[in-house]
Amino acid sequence: MKTIGIATHSAEGGALCFVTACREGAKHLGEHMHPNIAASAIPMGLSMAAWRSDDHETVAHHLLDGIDMVDKAGADFFVCPDNTAHIVLEKVADRFPIPGLHIADVVCHEIVSNNWTRVALLGTDWTMTGPIYASRIQAAGWELLIPDGETRRFIDDAIFKELCNGEFKDGTIVRFIEAIASLEARGAECVILGCTEIPLIVTPENSPLPTLDSTSLLASYAVAEALADDPLVTDGGWLHPR
Repeated sequence: MKTIGIATHSAEGGALCFVTACREGAKHLGEHMHPNIAASAIPMGLSMAAWRSDDHETVAHHLLDGIDMVDKAGADFFVCPDNTAHIVLEKVADRFPIPGLHIADVVCHEIVSNNWTRVALLGTDWTMTGPIYASRIQAAGWELLIPDGETRRFIDDAIFKELCNGEFKDGTIVRFIEAIASLEARGAECVILGCTEIPLIVTPENSPLPTLDSTSLLASYAVAEALADDPLVTDGGWLHPR
């Protein structure tokens, strides 16, 4: 059995990924059982100024420190439960000490299995307007739908000022659900919860659209990889989702 490394960027998303991986492991291995997990948590606060100034090399330094920590703790591969972080991780994949499981590859693998082609996306503004999902969705010939600028700003602000701090306000939940309903009205067939904290307030029960919970999917695919008997298959530092 392989050891999973969780290189956390934001605390809330990292904690949710860890707990989900443990619960997913129990489904396969029995009560209180899961693959071995090594975790690191370099404070996201060390990277925030660099994110805002587009200093991706400084962000990469902290992310790679976290990956190095789980590597030294015995992890065979790592996951980073933070969608936005993958903007930088993609640029430094040749510097990974161990392979990574890409959160967007996992989500898109799930989209294929459901035959969806019109995909909505919520996340930080960097994620919604950036290349992580857009490049994959364009390559697949699908359509990507994101909220309007005002709504994107609200979602981004709520993620960093509320969700990342463990604050879950009723009014914020309503705005997120309204954003999804608006994307549904534009023809979206599903919505990617492309920030690892969004599943803390948006669920299959309250979402107008089927949800692609990037946190849970990443944890589930990581467990599947850890339990697989065959060796890791990598491409440019990244694993192929099973």
